[in-house]
Amino acid sequence: MKAIISVCLLVIFFAGCSKHAVDPDIDFAPPKYVEEMPSQEIEDSLTLGSIYGQGDNPLFADRKAMKINDVVTVRIVESTSASSTGSKSLAKDSQNDFAPGVFSYGGKDQNMQKLNNGMNNYLGFGASFGSATSFQGSGNNNRKEDFTTSITARIVKIMNNGNYFISGKKELLIDGEKQEMQITGVIRPDDIDPTNMIYSTQIADAKILYKTEGDIGRSTKEGWATRFLSAIWPF
Repeated sequence: MKAIISVCLLVIFFAGCSKHAVDPDIDFAPPKYVEEMPSQEIEDSLTLGSIYGQGDNPLFADRKAMKINDVVTVRIVESTSASSTGSKSLAKDSQNDFAPGVFSYGGKDQNMQKLNNGMNNYLGFGASFGSATSFQGSGNNNRKEDFTTSITARIVKIMNNGNYFISGKKELLIDGEKQEMQITGVIRPDDIDPTNMIYSTQIADAKILYKTEGDIGRSTKEGWATRFLSAIWPF
């Protein structure tokens, strides 16, 4: 009984290890250079006599995100396509033959002739060795993915060079299915269009997460036993 319990605990332990080794994950912490770069010091003062003031209601100013905690809409349009083909062929043949020398006697002595024939009969063996190996392998992979959606992110930091580090998260609960989306990255304020929107292709160090939790998500995920067997199966 103890042996059965020990085996079950061992299987559960390795199953947990294999789960963490297989499941992909994204670290949404800011890149190191974002943390190291000081924040920009912005003077929130008015320019007297100027129609381009920086107050709460300037006469001529767009509504683009410019300050910490301002929001910007990110239009995620990602399309990936990859195709790869590989083949490999190996062949090796070898042949080794061994044959001893033949003794000859041209005299008339019968005894020497018999001795010569005996030596040839005794040493007249040969050997032949040969081997052949071959290997052929080929593979083909085609993959295409398209992902389009929108998410609103918040300016978390204005770096000293004027770029923004943004972070956004959105959760939807629809009919028992939870959809979670998250994005972080560095953007240039000049890339924000007049409608306060930017495309994901204009984000540096972009990290995008989209996942679904619920019955559908569970039905499309392998069980722990299957993941465990896949992790240890050598073939």
